[in-house]
Amino acid sequence: MAAFISRGFSGRRREPDELRARLPPGQYAESGFPVLTAGTTPHVDRSDWRFRVDGMVAQPQEWSFDEFSQLPFETVRRDIHCVTKWSKFDTTFGGVSVDVLLAGADPQSRYTMVYSYGGYTTNLAIDDLTGGKAWVVTEYEGDPLPVEHGGPARLLVPHLYFWKSAKWVQGIRVMDHEEPGFWESNGYHIRGDPWKEQRYWTD
Repeated sequence: MAAFISRGFSGRRREPDELRARLPPGQYAESGFPVLTAGTTPHVDRSDWRFRVDGMVAQPQEWSFDEFSQLPFETVRRDIHCVTKWSKFDTTFGGVSVDVLLAGADPQSRYTMVYSYGGYTTNLAIDDLTGGKAWVVTEYEGDPLPVEHGGPARLLVPHLYFWKSAKWVQGIRVMDHEEPGFWESNGYHIRGDPWKEQRYWTD
């Protein structure tokens, strides 16, 4: 499995005392934005990008990039935490709340599978995607989201480990059962709460 991961981050750094309270257990502060990708990087042109909400919903939804850009836009400043133990403080993303995306679809169940261009998947409960806790973002630090960080769009679920924030996101499928996604099928925790150190199946 190690050969399937491309890494682009540096070693551990000491974090300032005043920031330690913002670090979940076992994490260290990272000033850069490391890149960790499962498999190859898909390159999706904005003109070809679509985002869907489907599965067990009353009304499936789909947006082109231009249509998505007309939805209510938020600027979100959050800390993010990677399962590989780095955390980055005060990252700023711009995008659309998942609450907005699900509103017209009317989900009929409590489980979802988020799927991406390139084949990546990750499972998330509806409760972890709603209530102002998750976004589909198209900007990072005021600029278009770089492809290596998931552009043209990625999911942002900052209260969970960052593998849940699927890059190159394509859609959310509502399901009647919980089913593990890519990393969850390969040993990672089914939910991934960094404050509970839910890194692996046995945590």
